[in-house]
Amino acid sequence: MGGPCNGSACPEGARLPPCDERRCSFFPLGALVPVTAVCLSLFAVGVSGNVVTVLLIGRYRDMRTTTNLYLGSMAVSDLLILLGLPFDLYRLWRSRPWVFGSLLCRLSLYVGEGCTYATLLHMTALSVERYLAICRPLRARVLVTRRRVRALIAALWAVALLSAGPFLFLMGVEQDPGLPADLDRNGTLSPPGPSGADSVAAAALFSRECRPSPARLGALRIMLWVTTAYFFLPLLCLSVLYGLIGRQLWRSPAPLRGWAALGREKGHRHTVRVLVVVVLAFVLCWLPFHIGRIIYVNTEDTRTVYLSQYFNIVALQLFYLSASINPILYNLISKKYRAAACKLLLSNQSRLIGFCRSRGSGGHTGRDTGGDTPGYTESSTNVKTTA
Repeated sequence: MGGPCNGSACPEGARLPPCDERRCSFFPLGALVPVTAVCLSLFAVGVSGNVVTVLLIGRYRDMRTTTNLYLGSMAVSDLLILLGLPFDLYRLWRSRPWVFGSLLCRLSLYVGEGCTYATLLHMTALSVERYLAICRPLRARVLVTRRRVRALIAALWAVALLSAGPFLFLMGVEQDPGLPADLDRNGTLSPPGPSGADSVAAAALFSRECRPSPARLGALRIMLWVTTAYFFLPLLCLSVLYGLIGRQLWRSPAPLRGWAALGREKGHRHTVRVLVVVVLAFVLCWLPFHIGRIIYVNTEDTRTVYLSQYFNIVALQLFYLSASINPILYNLISKKYRAAACKLLLSNQSRLIGFCRSRGSGGHTGRDTGGDTPGYTESSTNVKTTA
């Protein structure tokens, strides 16, 4: 998703600087080095954190609430998004030649777009579920079940991947058709003769770039507007839903409620706080990316293109921050998540120690039961979240 002009062909007059064997980038080293360090840190934190989230929900029974099923699916989406980070870093350093083939060129954009759509749809569906649980509890007991939530999650993924389908056909490995016959691969003049013909072929190969076909730029601009609508329409829906939820939670006076009702309300409030923080983090991380796309769609002059590229390199880091930050938020906000994560990590560590001891003692070891229990249940189990 990164790279010059949001991964799209630049307007006329905004071409990349001359390339050599080491680097072919719009940005100077002073910008590339810190951006690379930040992105690699986000990759390490995001992959490890989202893997832990998926393992927690898959391993511990009391973590498999309907809310956590959505959060686990979103963690899978974040993992798939993070898999595209190495390709974006490659394109930041060497926009050309693209050496990974046409399939990865198409998939690198398609998977990121599809997972982004999936995350937005998951957040919207999860907010609808919270609205039903808090504002329409009787209906929620009938409608919201684990089986139905799993089926809905599968449907959301299908809708998201189908919606992103056009990006598979908009991108491709393109090479510059206008290379003069007397250019070599470094862009310098070549002597005439057979070596000059070889240099033209090398220059054509060196110019191969993962970008939209010039004939499809109009369709790409339409899809960028569709993606922007995909972001702002769910955001409007989330604002309405959380407004209704907040009104319901703070409307009736507390002294008129029983202890059970107060306990359920406390759980609902905590759940809503977790989800609101997750949604706000997503919006703050994604808003600059969509602003950058809007700037690109409306860009015609070279100066605006250059300014937008530095804006987009910041938006790229925020984009990957959004795929890395959720496990950190769960750990900071949710005691239950922290306890389950500690139990998982300590269990794996105990099994590793036991395995090493068994190898040293000829195979005899005591069984570590820490990882075989159904799940951590000391915290409030009636809260349907990672809280």
